[in-house]
Amino acid sequence: MWHDLRRMMRIAIDAGGTFTDCIFLRGRKLQILKIRSSPADPETAIRAAVDRARGWDEDAGTSSRAAELICGTTVGTNALLERRGGKVVLVTTAGFEDVLEIGRQARPQLYDFFASPEPPLVPRERRLGLRERVDSDANVILAPTTADLDRIVRQVRACRGDSVAVCLLFSFANPAHERTLASRLRAAGFAVSVSHEILPEIREFERTATTAANAYLVPVMAAYLDHLQSLAPDLAGPKVARTRRSPSRRHAVRVMQSNGGVCSAAVAAREPVRTILSGPAGGVLGAQYVADLAGLPRIISFDMGGTSTDVALIETAAGASAPSGLGTTTESIVAGLPVALPMLDIHTVGAGGGSIARFDRAGALRVGPESAGADPGPIAYGRGEKPTVTDAHFVLGHLGSDSLLGGEFPLHEERARHWMERARGRMPSVESFAQGILDVASATMEKSIRVISVERGYDPREYALVAFGGAGGLHACGLAAALRMRAVLVPKFPGALSALGILRADVAKDFSRTVRMKVPPGGEGRSLHRERNRVLDRDLKRAFRVLTRQATHEMRTEGFPPGRVRLERLLDVRYVGQSFDLMVPAAIDFVERFHREHSRRYGYADAARPVEVVNVRIRATGIVPKPGLPRMRAGAASARTAIAGFRPAYFRGVVRPAPVYSRALLRAGNRFTGPAIVCEYSGTTLLPPGWHAQVDVYENLLLNHGGPGP
Repeated sequence: MWHDLRRMMRIAIDAGGTFTDCIFLRGRKLQILKIRSSPADPETAIRAAVDRARGWDEDAGTSSRAAELICGTTVGTNALLERRGGKVVLVTTAGFEDVLEIGRQARPQLYDFFASPEPPLVPRERRLGLRERVDSDANVILAPTTADLDRIVRQVRACRGDSVAVCLLFSFANPAHERTLASRLRAAGFAVSVSHEILPEIREFERTATTAANAYLVPVMAAYLDHLQSLAPDLAGPKVARTRRSPSRRHAVRVMQSNGGVCSAAVAAREPVRTILSGPAGGVLGAQYVADLAGLPRIISFDMGGTSTDVALIETAAGASAPSGLGTTTESIVAGLPVALPMLDIHTVGAGGGSIARFDRAGALRVGPESAGADPGPIAYGRGEKPTVTDAHFVLGHLGSDSLLGGEFPLHEERARHWMERARGRMPSVESFAQGILDVASATMEKSIRVISVERGYDPREYALVAFGGAGGLHACGLAAALRMRAVLVPKFPGALSALGILRADVAKDFSRTVRMKVPPGGEGRSLHRERNRVLDRDLKRAFRVLTRQATHEMRTEGFPPGRVRLERLLDVRYVGQSFDLMVPAAIDFVERFHREHSRRYGYADAARPVEVVNVRIRATGIVPKPGLPRMRAGAASARTAIAGFRPAYFRGVVRPAPVYSRALLRAGNRFTGPAIVCEYSGTTLLPPGWHAQVDVYENLLLNHGGPGP
């Protein structure tokens, strides 16, 4: 399959809260589209984008090409946030039915005596116990009888659930009982999520919660993907099977996963929990790509869309803990639920262009996390009546024009001012109200950047900020100044960079297995490495061999022969006696790497203390063709020919006449200084006074403060 990708028309779509972004190759040129999202029916906006893209393909005379659709989706995330997934039945070892509700005895809100945990996805009446027991050494203590299995099938049927989650005690060590039960349930026609297939690792609560979340999302995601595959005849592969595990041989629709890779629609329908950070993951890939082009080895990605802001730290310099430079975590909390699968380490806050501003009962100004979304949207879009971050920028003159999307989307200034006036409360003017909204939103976003940098041992002053999303360029300079970051990069196509990341994403799958292997301490010099080599060659190599066979088989079903698959080996390591671990590459010096990472993350390390390998991991990657931004020849330094006009704009309460640059007319080598506004089809960039901008050879904007150029 991999060689067919070069002949396909590949369309990437990032279905966001306010706009649905689409990017594809039109001839040899990347083309982008932004369609207003349809929250009640996400497929409508996707269908419109696909139809327009295919129409342009016909104009180019290549309409006969097969097409592949790669989607970043918020369907899974929204289903968890809004608690509108399927009706799940959970089957676990008898006596452990309440693990899902008991959880960990951690109190995130330590001093809030009235705080209540999120209710479990599966209520008590649908949590069933099977009489069986396997011990921690994989020995069968009690095997389930045929009568026990028949009873569970009858009880599941009586619950009238949409899907079933099966999570038995110590099944990661010996999954025989889970296999038997899952086989019986599937034969009875149920869609079954099994813990040893989803997450074959220790920690009973996280494994149960992740498996239950997967079962909760299966009915929603399967229906969604069925609709996607019916968008057009040349995109329609076999229907997504809801109860079978056999994959489709055609992969007309692929889905972005939280780990930064894509998978077939069949896999996404079977394991939808892997897609809950689908859209933001594409943004991280896109940010890494443009940073590599610009020669920036350390960056913080800042993706500000219509409903939220997503930030991630990417470390590609020598010594980075992750081989790919992309931070990965298995300790994510999504909608109050632990999801222990590998995900890109992305921190999300409810501050976007559509975030609603309001005064609380004490009179304090609040912004978000509620969002106006696409319907009704910000006031300036024509239907909303509640002030948003976008409206604040508009009344302060920061958007540079009275329309968006190159004139396709008109904005309504009088309407925005009218409703902002009604909502400003005791603020002295609409402009001061708007500036207050921006200050509060920026404070929220600044805090989110500190969470993924300062709080984890990284100094943001050593990083550049890559700002994208429709609103990212409006806040980038202010945030970089507050954090004293070295530079800002605003990529070409900022409002569609997540879609570009999705288009460039490889097919990737993660496999893991718990081993709980103590590493014997080694001596100095050669004896240390000799002992560690023995450990790797004997025990770890055996575990990796099993995962390699599994990875090779799964990637073959995705259409990639073994020779086209790259395998990355990782280890979860901790000090003996610790509860949590750190992920490091499975290199000869993995123990030393673990000590260094522990010191960076927690501020200390103990090289004399024994360590243990908890889990072994393999990340399998099938490489796909990657379209890129063309390199341009540098031209004149002057950017005056790109000025489309001037607009009065507020900068910290002072009105300044700001030149409005048309980004489509900027050329490599152009330089200009703030105040300035840069307008383009997919976003707007605000350059405050004292900031300098330069266009690089890939048409990205490099911004810095206080110097002649970045």
